[in-house]
Amino acid sequence: MDKYDMIVIGAGLTGCALAVELAKQNVEVLLLEKTDNPVNATVLSYGGIAYWCGLDELTIKLCEEAIEIYRHLHNQLDEDVEFREITLLFTIDKNQDVYKTFEEYKRFHIQPELLDVAETISLEPLINPEAIAGSLKFPQGHINPVKLLQAYRTKLEKLGGKIITDEVISLRENKGRIEGVNGKDNSYLAEKVVVTAGAFSRQILREAGINLPLYFSQAQVIKTPPSEIKLSTLVMPATTNRLETEKKVAQEDIWESQSDTIYGDVLEAGAIQFKDGSYCLGQISQIIPNLNPKIDAKTGERRLREAIGRILPALAQLPGRWYNCQVAFAGGAPFLVREIPEKEGLSVFSGFTSPFVFVPPLAYHFARHLVTGFDEIIGLLA
Repeated sequence: MDKYDMIVIGAGLTGCALAVELAKQNVEVLLLEKTDNPVNATVLSYGGIAYWCGLDELTIKLCEEAIEIYRHLHNQLDEDVEFREITLLFTIDKNQDVYKTFEEYKRFHIQPELLDVAETISLEPLINPEAIAGSLKFPQGHINPVKLLQAYRTKLEKLGGKIITDEVISLRENKGRIEGVNGKDNSYLAEKVVVTAGAFSRQILREAGINLPLYFSQAQVIKTPPSEIKLSTLVMPATTNRLETEKKVAQEDIWESQSDTIYGDVLEAGAIQFKDGSYCLGQISQIIPNLNPKIDAKTGERRLREAIGRILPALAQLPGRWYNCQVAFAGGAPFLVREIPEKEGLSVFSGFTSPFVFVPPLAYHFARHLVTGFDEIIGLLA
């Protein structure tokens, strides 16, 4: 049975970024992923880097570090991840209070610019002027999530890290210390184990008797092939309904039921176009305690297309495929990054509300903390 310095469970953005940062510090790291071609929250995401979203000293610092990381990431990873700086438009529905909405978004460390309908349409002609009362303009970073994951994986192997496809069944424990993991195919030993498995992190930790404020939603989107229709900006609705719903259900005693009951349902009519012309359209976020519920694809796709049709009518009927995935979130915090004192050798790095902005800088800091025992930023999380 092979033994490693560290095992990282889950090869989404969180796992890949952390594994690379560990390998940079000469750690012998194993990255475990349950499938060869995962269709996860990273792959199905918009790839937006919301470096405007800092709310306090810590998150502002992380936002500032993140955008600098991305501006040089192609040199660090030796591959093009299609990074660009674009305009984010939060569309304000015609039935919303424009100035109240503006005030809600002014709390971020980079404040938005309030645009009227004409100014909004001048930046994004595809938006239906009859559906909006204006928009909020933010600076935004953007990358291709699929290319970013591949670049991280390639870099990890160049640094001597190992990637194995095997589903983790349980953590290996000996006298209160985690000493590795048991997979479907093999078992693996390590000095330390980090759970970075997104929504599945909750399941892995619960089966080990660990109860942390880590939850998940079911997200539905449509992905399209390349189109000649050009979207100039990243478009999202100016609403905090999803975040408010997540905050509410994190305080409710629903998570032990594992039922298919829907406790929250938020539809966001957004869109992003990647450099190859393909789109990611909309998002339905549903709070369902069952990790693998039955979800009606036809109903979900219809709802997404109807919502997109009201805001971006030219995109509503683009050929595309409906997808569903699980998205982790942390109760009452933008992420859950910590060692677990009751299980020596075990850590969690998951639950990121804005993963593309917070994961890269925190991966750097948490890797330093795991290797050296100290990092100033991680110290602020204690």
